[in-house]
Amino acid sequence: MTRYTAKSLPVQRGPAAWNAILGPQTPRSVLEDNQSADFVVVGAGFAGLTAARRITQLEPEARVVVIESGRVAEGAAGRNSGFMIDLPHDLASDDYAGSGDDHKMIGLNRQAIDFARAAVDEYQIDPNYFDQVGKVNGAASEAAEAHNKSYAQHLVSLGEDSQTLDREQMHELTGSRHYISGLFTPGTVMLQPAGYIRGLARGLAGQGVRIFENSSVTGFARDGEGWLVQASKGTVTTSKLVLTVNGHLESFGIERDRLLQLFLFAVMTPELGREELTRLGGQPRWAVTPSDPMGTTMRRIDSSQGGNRIVTRTCATLRPGMVATQADLKRAACVMQRKFDQRFPKLAGIQMEYQWAGHLCLSLNGVSVTREIDAGVYSGCVQNGLGTARGTLTGIAAAELACGHNSPISQHFSTEAQPKRLPPQPFQKIGANAVLRWKEWKARRD
Repeated sequence: MTRYTAKSLPVQRGPAAWNAILGPQTPRSVLEDNQSADFVVVGAGFAGLTAARRITQLEPEARVVVIESGRVAEGAAGRNSGFMIDLPHDLASDDYAGSGDDHKMIGLNRQAIDFARAAVDEYQIDPNYFDQVGKVNGAASEAAEAHNKSYAQHLVSLGEDSQTLDREQMHELTGSRHYISGLFTPGTVMLQPAGYIRGLARGLAGQGVRIFENSSVTGFARDGEGWLVQASKGTVTTSKLVLTVNGHLESFGIERDRLLQLFLFAVMTPELGREELTRLGGQPRWAVTPSDPMGTTMRRIDSSQGGNRIVTRTCATLRPGMVATQADLKRAACVMQRKFDQRFPKLAGIQMEYQWAGHLCLSLNGVSVTREIDAGVYSGCVQNGLGTARGTLTGIAAAELACGHNSPISQHFSTEAQPKRLPPQPFQKIGANAVLRWKEWKARRD
């Protein structure tokens, strides 16, 4: 009998701040009995809930179950920075320019944004959680400014719009004198990621999708013509199984030694008072990615998104065991406090309310794992650090494959190459972390 058993389960380090600032949500049921469904989706993040929605579009009468190991919006969906980016955003490059067919990826990314926008409309999700405001690549050094110029030229070659911001315009936007210039691109949607995911789950539940929380899937096995999905306290029998667990795909023995398990870290201020906001200046909402991908992402939100707060994100660590350590988080928090103080000296020393780690999964050749893994088992995993847009796309593709539907999205992702094999341990871990620290040092000002 074919059986897949999870060798590890997700472990979160620190709170999912985006979810916490929205206040409590009504708990959902734990899977505690034996159920049956036409489709089971494992994971209730961007890929999983997108897959569930796409299945309901293609097969409206199907019985769909979603199983989440924790609470909805407490996993990676509540731990990213909320950038749903349409343009090339290759984290392995110097200036984000892609190395493949960028025209095609831009088109796919915009389909992901359109899919999410339609969900916002259909499920009446708060539009403040889906802010079509664009983003800025901020430059704080000559090297970063050169990256921006290179990227702008690349965008021109693609026929895409961008606008250069000078030092004063960056100050007017952010309230910070840290940046010497910026490159604005209009197509990025800034999400309140937990708010969007909560709304997506609520809308799907209203359409009859059963969503179980705090129900870790420990394995699945062939059961006649279908599959028996084993959770911590219950089971579901299904004919089609969709895995949207990103890097934890490797936990089930799939693509072992081919997936890079990384963690990024972030901190969030407490809600800023009137006096602090006056000292800060700038606009109430903005989003700045670093011109060097290993630099620091900054984002300011307002009261309609969970409070007047600033989010800082930087530092990356490879952890093949898929668990960030408390020491990792402590080190990153110290780095991010220093980065925050550099950018906002008038607020220097403010104690962060939230500190957390977010799990990313990448492949060496930048491909996802979106295909039929076994008869009736489909994967929509490995987002390469682009989870809001890429997760939406792989969720769509996995659902379409499970439903036997062909589209440019499912065709693109299901025909990608296999992830390249990684160097053996301990060389992989030592080498990768050494490279990450070196790149972090090079981008220290940005």
